[in-house]
Amino acid sequence: MKPARPLSTKGHPMTETERQAWLQLAFTPHIGAESFAVLLQIYGTASAALQAPAEVIAQLGKHAKQAAREWHNTSLARAAAEAALQWEQQPGCRLMLSCDSDYPAMLAEGITAPPVLFLRGTPEWLHKPSIAIVGSRHATPQAMRIAHDFGQALSEYGITVISGMAAGIDTAAHQGALKGKAGTIAVWGTGIDRIYPAGNRALAHQIAGQGLIVSEFPLDTRPLAGNFPRRNRIIAAQSQAVLVVEAALESGSLITARLAGEMGRDVMAIPGSIDNPHAKGCHKLIKEGAKLVENLMDIVDELSYPARIASSSLKPKTHAAKPKPTLSQPLSTELPTTTPSPEPESTNEHPLLTKMGYDPIHPDTLAEQTGQPAADIYAQLTEWELDGIVASMTGGRYQRIK
Repeated sequence: MKPARPLSTKGHPMTETERQAWLQLAFTPHIGAESFAVLLQIYGTASAALQAPAEVIAQLGKHAKQAAREWHNTSLARAAAEAALQWEQQPGCRLMLSCDSDYPAMLAEGITAPPVLFLRGTPEWLHKPSIAIVGSRHATPQAMRIAHDFGQALSEYGITVISGMAAGIDTAAHQGALKGKAGTIAVWGTGIDRIYPAGNRALAHQIAGQGLIVSEFPLDTRPLAGNFPRRNRIIAAQSQAVLVVEAALESGSLITARLAGEMGRDVMAIPGSIDNPHAKGCHKLIKEGAKLVENLMDIVDELSYPARIASSSLKPKTHAAKPKPTLSQPLSTELPTTTPSPEPESTNEHPLLTKMGYDPIHPDTLAEQTGQPAADIYAQLTEWELDGIVASMTGGRYQRIK
């Protein structure tokens, strides 16, 4: 089926009763966006579609037989609709239907429009220029800094950053974007009342206050594996481009990139070390034609953004002034910290740091290369880790970060 534009009720008024029927139909088990669109086209309204015979439901699509078997068991869908309407009464909360006049056009043109979006925050961010930043949940410290800095640079330039608030690259991108002017959108793979991962609770509240949280899932939906590819299609559709910072070959970020390419969005990737398995997904994308990105202007030039996108009437919460990244230079790989540890004066000249380079390396390898006792190298690396100069990695390796 071709992607549908925002659905209409064919001239029928959207009464409170019809709105509740819309929600009930959307939350009916095994009725996805495509089946919802077909039923609305056939019957005109959600309330009329709810009266469809099970024989019609059995012909709808992938999960049609399951949907038909449970079609007349309406208790779960009714409860979900009532819970959603009650949730909407909270400040800053909204249920956006695909028939609403301000439903984002990009989302509806990229995919079959999700019939209901749970929104928490400022819906206007859905209508601003936006780029997705995605990548590994188990990102290296260097990639985390890069995602943070690109997030901040894009936001300062007036481009909203979209991601999935997962651990790793997503989290760093959101945190960077919140330091800029253009806000950030987090698309969740759970119900909007479930913060996942739990460690991002503070970040979730910050995004709700300064940006926007989006979910298509009914309340109390758990973080099931199948939810995240669905989440990824919204991220891809709502973005002008997708930037992959770091991703292994089996990463879900490559799904987002593939979906974006199929929708005609630009796909971009940041290269990494050939020794880093988390960079192989980005290298694969670049080989397949993704734009290689080193700095902000690589993105701006590719998408032909005007010089001042940020001159918007939407004015999010202001922050203390921060120096903007230099647009003509590669972005800094340093993450700002509240209380940076003093760096030893001799660090820049230390031969062991020079030998390490910036790729992950095992202390035993350094011992072989330098001829120094392994115990001395382990002690030095531990000291530098405490000073924030190196970071410990999986497999006992270390990576220089300053």
